Amino acid sequence: MEQEESKLLAAESMEVSGGFADVESQGILGAPDSLSSPKSAAAIAQELKSQLGQVLLGQEEVIEQVLASFLANGHVLIEGKPGLGKTHLVVGLAKAFQGQCSRIQFTPDLMPTDVTGFTLFDMKSQTFQVRKGPVFTNLLLADEINRAPAKTQAALLEVMAERQVTIDGETMPLAAPFMTLATQNPIEQEGTYPLPEAQLDRFLMKVVIDYPSEQNEVEVVKYATSAQSRTSAGVSVICSPDEIIAAQKEVTAVKAVDEVVKYAVDLVRTTRSTSGISLGAGTRGAISLIGIAKAYAVMNKRDYITPDDVKSAALPVLRHRIALSPELAMSGQNIDEVLLSVIASVEAPRQ
Repeated sequence: MEQEESKLLAAESMEVSGGFADVESQGILGAPDSLSSPKSAAAIAQELKSQLGQVLLGQEEVIEQVLASFLANGHVLIEGKPGLGKTHLVVGLAKAFQGQCSRIQFTPDLMPTDVTGFTLFDMKSQTFQVRKGPVFTNLLLADEINRAPAKTQAALLEVMAERQVTIDGETMPLAAPFMTLATQNPIEQEGTYPLPEAQLDRFLMKVVIDYPSEQNEVEVVKYATSAQSRTSAGVSVICSPDEIIAAQKEVTAVKAVDEVVKYAVDLVRTTRSTSGISLGAGTRGAISLIGIAKAYAVMNKRDYITPDDVKSAALPVLRHRIALSPELAMSGQNIDEVLLSVIASVEAPRQ
């Protein structure tokens, strides 16, 4: 009974206002009854990248970073302007592994129970029934997360850190795999609530999505206005949730030699002592560097990480974990430029 209710909630779309948000939940249907033998993590990553590349044109780096975070069993904060295909990315990824996805539009009047769920008294049975919120899914798109107040943002903390939800004292685990993809708009700051450091640190990566090139933008407009529109509906199923879980375990098993681990730690420690950085990255930053480096290694068909994997991970993994001093920020330098100078200042071990 509870399973049927969960499926029903995942398939429903709720539109509520006055203290609630627009929530779109979408189950992925039409998957084949049986799939071929389990694939390697590298093969899954390559096929996912190919499928999503048909939906999100000209954003190869964004796709690669999101997939790396997914394989590393982490969460992603996406910063970018509206209308660049973030929802298509989430729905397409869910369809590719037969998963479910939910979307929450964060607003200033959004309540924590709109995110996690609540208990409701059922007059028929004379009992309290749990109504699960949209977090009970595989991929959660938290759209414009910085528009909700801190209390509502904090509702995601337990979900992201513990992969569980507590409603009226009852703790319920989330189904694996699970990933939160939160978006924030960098250009409209009125009526927004900046994410606290504790929550920012829960995101494995901060991915910056920008406009595609002119050629890709022409392709996007051409396909979006034709009968051959490239949407997430055209994404093929390439694996199952169990295969994603197995791929995540395969990523965890990738070898990391002490020298490369020390290199990741040195990068993080340097952010704490660099002039112009008022807040350096914590230990979780070094852990995240190694986790993403392992995902990059698997995506490149290796069972060990290299210093280059750590370097490739440094910008998206650390950019949301540091803060610039007011003097440096006023000089016009941005966080990525400062991080690039930190990377250049730390000697990498020989491969």
